[in-house]
Amino acid sequence: MTEQESVGEKTGERPECHAVILAGGSGTRLWPLSRNLLPKQLMALDGETTLLQQTVERVATVFPPERIWIVTNEDHVFEVRKQVTSVAKELDGHVLAEPMGRNTLPAIMLALEKVLEGDGEKQVAVFPSDHLVRDAEKWGHAVEGGSELASQGHFVTFGVKAVKPETGYGYITVGEPLGDNTYTVEGFVEKPDFETAQRFVADGSHLWNSGMFLFDCRQFLRAVARHQPVLWDWWLAREERPLVDGYGKLPDVSVDYGIVEHIDNIAVVAANFGWDDLGSWEAMYRLGDKDADGNVIQGDVLAMDCENCLLISKGGKLAVVGLRDMIMVQTRDATLSCPLPKVQRVKELVDRLKMQGSQLVESHPMVHRPWGSYIVLEEGDNYKIKRLVVTPGANLSSQMHHHRSEHWAVIKGTARVEIDHEPLLLVENQTVDIPKASQHRLGNPGRVPLEIIEIQSGPYLEEDDIVRFDDVYGRVKPRKEG
Repeated sequence: MTEQESVGEKTGERPECHAVILAGGSGTRLWPLSRNLLPKQLMALDGETTLLQQTVERVATVFPPERIWIVTNEDHVFEVRKQVTSVAKELDGHVLAEPMGRNTLPAIMLALEKVLEGDGEKQVAVFPSDHLVRDAEKWGHAVEGGSELASQGHFVTFGVKAVKPETGYGYITVGEPLGDNTYTVEGFVEKPDFETAQRFVADGSHLWNSGMFLFDCRQFLRAVARHQPVLWDWWLAREERPLVDGYGKLPDVSVDYGIVEHIDNIAVVAANFGWDDLGSWEAMYRLGDKDADGNVIQGDVLAMDCENCLLISKGGKLAVVGLRDMIMVQTRDATLSCPLPKVQRVKELVDRLKMQGSQLVESHPMVHRPWGSYIVLEEGDNYKIKRLVVTPGANLSSQMHHHRSEHWAVIKGTARVEIDHEPLLLVENQTVDIPKASQHRLGNPGRVPLEIIEIQSGPYLEEDDIVRFDDVYGRVKPRKEG
């Protein structure tokens, strides 16, 4: 830690505590399954429910729905809202969208505006949405202990016993004991090398940093005012304009670097609640169910003479022979092959794909939308073929395209179509042409999913060639006058 500052003084009665779940990350180390438009927290990696849904379920055992806030970004807001309301319908209005990603500190402050509505002192507990916690009861006890520490003026972190030298995690340096399983914090170490991580595990003086925090809101804001003046000025102007205005000009700073490393009086709750951040393929292998040869296999995989491998197929048959200590992950449009000891380099690989402008980083062939989903079946010069699935009762926006025409063929269900305000109904095996520059809309009035084959043709076929006139999901951009 650098300059020392206390985040607060001992208070009396414990304040009301709110939970903020951060759900805006991209999870590049789990590529090609995790992508920018469908990151790992929105995927079911270890069961039937997604990591986000598991987080919401766990948080809801400690916090009432009115005290739970989820912060994501505009690209994910509809999928996040759908997932969290499937767990608790009361959370429908508690999903907050960043206009763009600006790291964890601005995201937390976006939620604080909601938390601080009303009277009284407030605490906030911050939880990542992409971590695994196996023992929710122990986790709940740890949160309760953290709230007590925060009421005494501490900024609270949560540490997990380091059981192996892990170079992909941050570490907390433990100081003097404060009580049962609670200690002062001497410092933080971000992703040490292997030899240093070995020493941390051996001496027992370091804990894995779980990325969870708990603090008093007013004391936290005083630290922001002192150490992050740009963010503080933006916060002070919130009564004059919406907090999301100017968000893109804010510094990209985490709460760790922006606040925690500058303050004193930090405490850690040491608790073993079965935590893992599922941040790499090595973690997926370590936590997976293994067969007699030590392999973790998911999907349509044929493995012969393989040992200690992670083999996943999400698209087509994956057939492998004679592999040892390898991961192979196959999706419909990409395959990753990597030795298990080298999995931390997957992030470098993703960075290189970004430099090449590859769309493989952005999305899967299947793209989720608030009305349903689509998958690109084939594309080439001047044409693209998609299969659209529209949820019963859902409607796409009323829109037009400057550069492409479309041809729709219904393969399942009933379609309600409007072309230049003229309505018609289509059933299976019926088709319709959508001329370029015509205003059109598609909806599903039925009770079964509507499936359509869409053939696009024209000189420009990207998704930003959409002018929206009306949209039930609030995606119409204001038009400039003049």
